[in-house]
Order: sequence, then C-alpha cells, then structure tokens
Amino acid sequence: MTDTTTTTLSVVTDEPTRLELFRSMLRIRRIEEEIARRYGEQRMRCPVHLSVGQEAAAVGTCSALRPTDQIVSTHRCHGHYLAKGGDLRAMIAELYGKATGCCGGRGGSMHLFDPAAGVLASVPIVGSNVPIGVGAALTAKQRRRPDVAVAFFGDGAFEEGVVHEAANFAGCHRLPMIFVLENNLYSVYTPVDQRQPARAGEQPMAGFAQTHGLAAEHADGNDVVAVHEAMGRAVVRARRGDGPSLLVVDTYRFLEHCGASDDDHLGYRPVGELATWRDRCPVAGTRAALRDAGLLDVATELAMESAIVREIDEAFAAADAAPYPAAHTAMEAVHA
Repeated sequence: MTDTTTTTLSVVTDEPTRLELFRSMLRIRRIEEEIARRYGEQRMRCPVHLSVGQEAAAVGTCSALRPTDQIVSTHRCHGHYLAKGGDLRAMIAELYGKATGCCGGRGGSMHLFDPAAGVLASVPIVGSNVPIGVGAALTAKQRRRPDVAVAFFGDGAFEEGVVHEAANFAGCHRLPMIFVLENNLYSVYTPVDQRQPARAGEQPMAGFAQTHGLAAEHADGNDVVAVHEAMGRAVVRARRGDGPSLLVVDTYRFLEHCGASDDDHLGYRPVGELATWRDRCPVAGTRAALRDAGLLDVATELAMESAIVREIDEAFAAADAAPYPAAHTAMEAVHA
C-alpha cells in the first residue's frame, strides 16, 4: 500500500489514551456478550450481527474522531455506534423494539444512529452506506466545517460498484473522507479468495486506493494502538484539506455472521483458523500489553468491569421497562 506515514503526521498514543482504548474495547465486548447471552430469550426480535473479535477496529478508528465528525456504519454496527459515543440505553431499547430506542423501536440492531454522537446512520444494505458518508464529507467541505466523514465497510462491500463510484467522487473532489475497510476475510460464508481475483505481487485493496486517488494505510486490526494512530494520520490529512484516505484494517469475527452463536461447525472456515484468531484476541492482547507496561493492575480492571456491568444492567432494565411504540404512530416516518 501507499506509505503515508511521515514525521509531520506522526501520532503518539499517551498512557491515559491507551487505558481508555482498552476500557472502550472491554465495554463493547461485555455489552455484546450480554446481548448474545440474552438473545435466546426471544425478546430481541431482530437479527443481530455481533462484532465480537473486531473491537479494536471500531475503537481504534472512532477514538481518533471528534463528536462533530460523522460516521456511517453497516449491518455490523454495534461496535462503531458505541465507540463513537452512541447512547447505550437507546441502543438496547432499539434491540427490544421499544419506543425509547434510537430509531423509536422501528429499526432494530441494523439501524442505529445518534446525531449527538455523530453516528449519522447504520445501513444494512451492503455498500450502500458508503455514498452517504461521501455526502457527509461533501457537506462538510461545502459548509467549510473542519469535520471528517467516515464510512465503514467490509471486504464484501468492496465488490459493490457504488463503493467504487463513491470513492472516485471523493478522490476527484478531495473530500475530507475516510474509507475504513474492515477486512474480516468473509462475506457471510464465502472467503475473500473465492470472491476477488488473485494478482501476483499486487494487493487489490492497494490498487483500489491508487485508482481513486486515496492515500492508504494498512493496520493490524488486533492492535488498537496501531489502528488509532493510522486513523489519526488519516484524520490529519482530511482536516488540512489533503483529501480522502483508505484505511484497511485486518480483523476477524469470532461468532456467526448473523446471530449469537459459534458457527465453526459449519466448516466454511479452515480448521484451526478461528482458534488462531481467538489467540490474537484484541481485548486480551491489549490487556497483556498494558500489564507488561505497568499501566493496568487488577484493581483498576476490576473497577472498569464493575462500572461496565452496572451500566449494562441498567440499560437492559430500562429497555425492559420502556413501552412499545403506540399503535397510532405506525404510519409515522413511512414514505410512499
């Protein structure tokens, strides 16, 4: 990929930030584990696409942004929403279909948004969120705001024409846009090597950036500090008017594509692949690195865990107590 790391764009992650990155990842992991634990109760009557294993990608990118920066997410949006500062109570209520949900209980897991946090939308149609993000970047440029727009997409969306069209537009107009490609190797059950042609000595993702005039970086999606710093460089470029960037983050989902279970028994993953990625768990790896550096002790982590569990319990209790949308509102926000 194009090397865009320079002295003027260096990003140094200080000790308090490293601790906060860990806390944010741990929080997302515990929230999604609780969703998975409760999903079988059949009270969350919507599909869920969990991002267990992909926390460093969400936290590393969103932690480099301001509240006024806009993100557009995908069907696998919980991590992005939470990392960007989305309201947990509104998210859980949305999963329960309650009126206090962030989409009034009408959208479910794949339609999370929070304008106050800069979560512009979450769109389940593969690739269709990307031009929305480009529209947000165009708006920021036209209104002369120092904001950045971010579109998340997976390696499956990389094969959608609208993604290329949006990237081409962003490159032509030098928009303050960052395309974050979370490469988790699979489009549902089909691996990337069965969907994209092999080219000797060439990375198709690097070619994508070069074709559309994007600066590009590649980051280890299990290393939250590496993702945070790469994203920081992309944000600096965007804010100073140097145009759009592509950040490719290699990551991996531990659970099934849609649902709360382990699906390794289906056989679409090579034997041992899931175990290998679990051994590289971003939460566990960050914990170990912080302990080795003397930045995290048992008491500090226990305090984090306690606060997170309390917040989660309160969010589920609030969702349980909230009303469902009133019947007479069924036609609101419906467009003919």
